[in-house]
Parts: sequence; C-alpha cells; structure tokens
Amino acid sequence: MKAAVIVFPGSNCDRDMAVAFEQAGLQVDMVWHKDTALPQGVDIVGVPGGFSFGDYLRCGAIAANAPIVNEVKAHADRGGYVLGVCNGFQVLTETGLLPGALLRNAGLKYICRTVGLKVENGESVYTTGYGAGTEIALPIAHHDGNYFADDETLNRLEGEGRVAFRYTDNPNGSARDIAGILSGNARVLGMMPHPERASESAHGNEDGARLFAHLTEALTQA
Repeated sequence: MKAAVIVFPGSNCDRDMAVAFEQAGLQVDMVWHKDTALPQGVDIVGVPGGFSFGDYLRCGAIAANAPIVNEVKAHADRGGYVLGVCNGFQVLTETGLLPGALLRNAGLKYICRTVGLKVENGESVYTTGYGAGTEIALPIAHHDGNYFADDETLNRLEGEGRVAFRYTDNPNGSARDIAGILSGNARVLGMMPHPERASESAHGNEDGARLFAHLTEALTQA
C-alpha cells in the first residue's frame, strides 16, 4: 500500500506524517506542491501540518490553489483516501473537500499542548482502531483551530455521523467541540490534533499510532 505526503513551503509536519505512515507499513512518496501528478498507485494522500506559505491571506488558502491540489481533489473524487492534519485540515476546507472553516482560536492565542478527545464515529477507516466513545489524548499546535460552520452544516455533519472526534475540554472555541470531521463517503478526514506526534513510545504517547495502524489494515482489506 502506498501513501503520498504533500509538501508545501512552510510545512513542518510532513516528515512526521511520513514516518507515521511508514511505521504503519505504508510505502511513502513525498510530493512537492508544484508537481502536477501524484505517484501511480497511491492509496492515501497526507496533507500535513505546518504553516503553508506562511499562513498569508488565510491559513491554507494559498496551498489550496497549488498545482498538486487539483490532483488531490481528483484523487478524492475517485474515492481515494485523504488525511489532513492541522494546516492540512485548513487546506481541505479551503478546497471544499470538507465543509466549514478554521477560525482564529477563541482566546486569540497559539495553543500547543496535549488535549483529550472523544471518538464520535468509530466506523471509518481512520477510527476503527478506537471505537465510538473511546477517549484518547493527542497534541495540538495551532493558532487557527476554531472550527466553524453554519447550523445547517453542523446539523448535517451530526446527522450523517461525520463528526470523527470531539474535544473533551474545548481548547479553541470550535463549534460543538468538533476536532475532526469526515467527508460524505468517510474517506477524507480533517482534524486539528496531531496523531503523527503521538505515534511511538519516544513521543510518550502512542494514541495516534492506532489511527495509522488500523488505516493500513483497512486499506489492505479494501
């Protein structure tokens, strides 16, 4: 199974994501933002955290218009899997692959700490390793992680079971404590917390490793 990790100027979690994929048994290709094609045979695309293009305009706005993103969108439209973490989540909302937007944290301060999460949807390929209702802890590191959508969109996400994770103690003001959401076919996940930063014993926390391990297992069985 193969993963591609997109690299933008300002990405700083691209290598972390690649290592997490590799440790879960995936072959990984790093793909530069100016490339116009994904490697053949890619099963999942990772859009990593960081500060793409210095977070100018809006976080993720410039990256969402990079040449390679057209191919990421086409991959998703074909039913391919996409994982966007932190800045990657911001990019996915800017592309329209996921609804809503990530606004400035309610406290207007950058937050970098480990937070508690509750798994809401335990049936996606990303969350089957946890199960619904499981509480885990993952690190966050963001200034613009306040998830916002109108009530109609929020109700649709809730009704369709597309809320993947919620904060147990909301750190940033996100609507309905939402920390991560899924696309309509549950193959695209955007989340602000960093599972790749909690994926091995050296991190002092391996709660994120289960996401990558069971993702690989689900892709292998697909």
